[in-house]
Amino acid sequence: MHVVVVGAGEVGTAIAKNLESSHDVVVIDQDPDVIEELTYSLDVLAVEGDGTEIRALKEASADEASLVIACTDDDEVNLVICGAARTLSDAFTIARVRRRTLLETWEGSQGAFGVDFMVCTDLLTAQAIFRISGLPAAQDVDMFAGGLVRMAEFEVEPKSSIARQTVSEADRYDSLTFAGLFRDNEMTVARGDTEILPGDRVVVIGSPDSVRGFANDVVTVCDENRDEVVIVGASEIGYQTAREFEEHGYKPRLIEQDHGRAREVAEALPNTLVMESDATDIEFLDREHVDEADIVIAALGSDEKNLLVSLLARRLGVDRTVAVIENLEYADLFETVGVDVAINPREETAEEIVRFTRSNRAEKVAMLEHDRAEVIEIEVGPESALTGNAIMDSMERLPDGVVIGAISRGGSLITPRGSTVLRPGDHVVMFVDANVLEEVLDVV
Repeated sequence: MHVVVVGAGEVGTAIAKNLESSHDVVVIDQDPDVIEELTYSLDVLAVEGDGTEIRALKEASADEASLVIACTDDDEVNLVICGAARTLSDAFTIARVRRRTLLETWEGSQGAFGVDFMVCTDLLTAQAIFRISGLPAAQDVDMFAGGLVRMAEFEVEPKSSIARQTVSEADRYDSLTFAGLFRDNEMTVARGDTEILPGDRVVVIGSPDSVRGFANDVVTVCDENRDEVVIVGASEIGYQTAREFEEHGYKPRLIEQDHGRAREVAEALPNTLVMESDATDIEFLDREHVDEADIVIAALGSDEKNLLVSLLARRLGVDRTVAVIENLEYADLFETVGVDVAINPREETAEEIVRFTRSNRAEKVAMLEHDRAEVIEIEVGPESALTGNAIMDSMERLPDGVVIGAISRGGSLITPRGSTVLRPGDHVVMFVDANVLEEVLDVV
């Protein structure tokens, strides 16, 4: 498939990197230095130009494209790119936007802006924050098979009951599969003799109840009632996060220093207590008992401020901190110095777009640890190499780096065992090393 990606920032580059091995990819960007770097770092054609101009789109052969992805940092520019691409071909168009109002306008107007699929960065980020907030110690959480299967990544604490155990010793949970673990910069597929060490990030796949039970054992102290939510910053992400919690029955608190913005969001969020103050004011935080919060989410407009607020909350005794970061390079730094989870909006956007591009081969995709591994859901077809075979036999046809984590059959969850025979129509959730993903998709 011929794919044109316009905008080679973090989102565009991540998408191009993910698609380069399986598609004919052309990337358009106005920065000559970025174009030169792409030319040498990725197996794509890099075109210097303005994606809103027909000339640049033609140079990228957009008239022959099956898919055009507009992912610059400007919402309006992305809409223009999609509209211009539509004048050249019938390519499927994807636009990245930050403002939820544009998404709502598009959803209410069939075919508006010449966009076939729209991805809202701020909304995706808010949804990711909410998912992660629901499980103690979780670094990443996603649902598969219509909610029947949950995937989660956890960091193992030194005093955790599973620390220094092998996977076989730790495997005492019903309907749960240990899929893999990340240690430093290395990814390891979970085997029975794999030792789980403090600081490891363990990926498990199973029923929601079993994953929650596992979560409760991973952390040293766990409070089941994680209802006290404090959001710092009424940025668009902060606002959408509060709205997401509201929609799930929570009554979060939101701290915003700007009077006008505080008043605006207070009127828009009836079940959120909006407090007008500087979130670094210790006296204010003490007076409002922010130290009693189960989770503090830093969503200010600056990475540095989000780091400061997160560390301050941790010092006050807050159980868990989540920080929004714009610079992906800061992710490891934030988590090293004490922030529990760092979420990058651009990475969430790239993941959602990649999920969509894979929809013809995978029902759902979740990217882990900056795409070092993926969890995918596939429906087993009659012609699949897995059909009619026991899992132990099927694994011989798959490359190393694959774990079958769960099976959904007719609305029921099946925990995979070596003797389990896969049938047509089964939905299989698999943990896959990103290096062998294309090979796996060709087999299944």
